[in-house]
Amino acid sequence: MVKKHLAHAGAVQRQPPAEPGNDVHLRFADGSRAEADAVIGADGVHSIVRSTVAEPAPPEYSGLWAFRTIVPAEAVPDFARRRAQTLWLGPGRHFVHYPISGGQAVNVFAAAPAGDYTDESWSATATVEEFHAEFAGWDPRVTELIAAGGAPGRWALLERAPLRHWSHGRVTLLGDAAHPMFPFFAQGAAQSIEDTAVLARCLAASADDPEQALKQYESARIERTTRLQQVSHARRDINHLPDGPDQQARDAALAGSDPLVGNGWIYGYDAEAASLS
Repeated sequence: MVKKHLAHAGAVQRQPPAEPGNDVHLRFADGSRAEADAVIGADGVHSIVRSTVAEPAPPEYSGLWAFRTIVPAEAVPDFARRRAQTLWLGPGRHFVHYPISGGQAVNVFAAAPAGDYTDESWSATATVEEFHAEFAGWDPRVTELIAAGGAPGRWALLERAPLRHWSHGRVTLLGDAAHPMFPFFAQGAAQSIEDTAVLARCLAASADDPEQALKQYESARIERTTRLQQVSHARRDINHLPDGPDQQARDAALAGSDPLVGNGWIYGYDAEAASLS
C-alpha cells in the first residue's frame, strides 16, 4: 500500500534502495515530516523532488511566451466556428484556435518571442492590446479573433533536456516534473494523465515491491515522453521559420500530409498495453 501525503516538499531523504522495506522520509517546508512507501514527484517544471533523482538545475527560459484565451461562442467570428484545429504560421510566431465544450467556446493559443519576459505564472495576464500587437500585420481574421477575446493569460515557456532516468529507488517523477514539453502538440496534461494511468497499473501489479513498480513505470513511459519532448521543442523552429525556401518546403509538406495520420503514434497510444509490456 502506498501512503499518501500532500504538501510542498522541502526535502526528500532516500533510504538506500538495497534495503527492502525502507520507507522514504520527507521533510516539508512547514517543518512537518512524513514517511511513505513511495514518493511520486508531480510538482511541475520547478520540481523539488526532481533534484533527488537528477542533477539539481533550474529550468531554462526558451525565449518564447505563450498567450491563451477562451472566446465565448456568441463572440466567435464565423470563420473560427469550424470544427477543426486551425494553425497559422509566421516568422517567429504561430497562432492556433479550435472549438471546445461542444462548440460553446473557442480556445485560442499563440506563441511569440518573449524578450525579457520570464514570468511562468499561470495567473499572469496580458492585455488584449498586447496580444494584438504581437500579431499586427497578420491576416485580419487572426486579429479579429484576438479582439473578440478577453484579457489573455501569458506565461514564459520553460524547457528542460530529457532525463535519462527519472526514478531512484522508491522515488519517481510524473508529468512536467519528469518531462516538461512545449504545448505545441497540446500534450503536457495528456502525458501526465498517461503517466498516472501507467503508474497506477504498475503499482497494482507490484504492490509489495514499490521499487520494482517504479522501474516498470519509467521503462514503459520514458521513450515515449522523451520523443514528445523532442518533437514539441522542434516545432519552435519549424513553426517559426522566416519566409523563404525552408518555409515554402514546410508549407508544401503540410499541404501534402494528413496530420492525424502523421501523429497517429501520439493519439493511438494504449496506456493499458504499455503498462503490461
